[in-house]
Amino acid sequence: MDPRRENQRELVVLAVTIVGLSRLLDGPLVWLVAGLLLAAMLLGTLQVLGEGEPAGVPVEALITPSVAAVGALGAVRVVPLGLALVPALLAAGLLIHRALAVELAILARPTGPTPRDRAALISLVLLIAFVGFTGVAATIPGGLAEPASTGSPPGVALSESSILLLALADAVIAGLLGYRFAGLRVAKVRDAAWSAVTFATVVAIAAGLLRAVALQRLLGPAVLTLVLYLWDQFHGAAPSFRRDPRWLGQAFLLVALALAVVLWNVGLRG
Repeated sequence: MDPRRENQRELVVLAVTIVGLSRLLDGPLVWLVAGLLLAAMLLGTLQVLGEGEPAGVPVEALITPSVAAVGALGAVRVVPLGLALVPALLAAGLLIHRALAVELAILARPTGPTPRDRAALISLVLLIAFVGFTGVAATIPGGLAEPASTGSPPGVALSESSILLLALADAVIAGLLGYRFAGLRVAKVRDAAWSAVTFATVVAIAAGLLRAVALQRLLGPAVLTLVLYLWDQFHGAAPSFRRDPRWLGQAFLLVALALAVVLWNVGLRG
């Protein structure tokens, strides 16, 4: 049996176990466990991917499975304790396993990722981003805005410190995933790091603005994922391609869709 496959399975089981046990925690302990899980996943992924790779493992390849695990740790808090947690943990395990499998496949290409690999990775990163943004909002009390029922009291109001924490945590996720996106385009660490900073900044601003309008439940993380995708398309496109009417039309359509969702939610509350 391939030792990397065995290590991959063990890492997924370990991550899912920590994610499941973390559901019993609250408050700052959740953030502490999330940080420890991120560090453990980075080291574990390095061991899984580095088995039999004398050339070493690119730093960006460690990000996707690690953020998937940390995002799942927060996202399972949307699910109430009980039997419903079982399929949620199964989904978390499948997501982490898929992230490791995609990175293993890309690492095995001697000439770099194929167009199919790139498409699979981009789709996977966007899914991980949605899970991660959902996890951040679910970890902060009141982070996921609930629809107001007639005659019911308003939900938990976010303090300024909570909004700042929300924006910073979303920025960390966006920065890490932005670094992974940049790894598909640039070879220098400095260029990838600068790209990650721009992703983090854009998403942090968007997170603060979106929480101000209190998009209901999972719409906020969904719009943040769209912002991440749009920034990747804009940031990674060649200047000549940005002037292509078809590209501009697609970008305008996505922006208009996001604005329509925001305005619709504001109208519902009005």
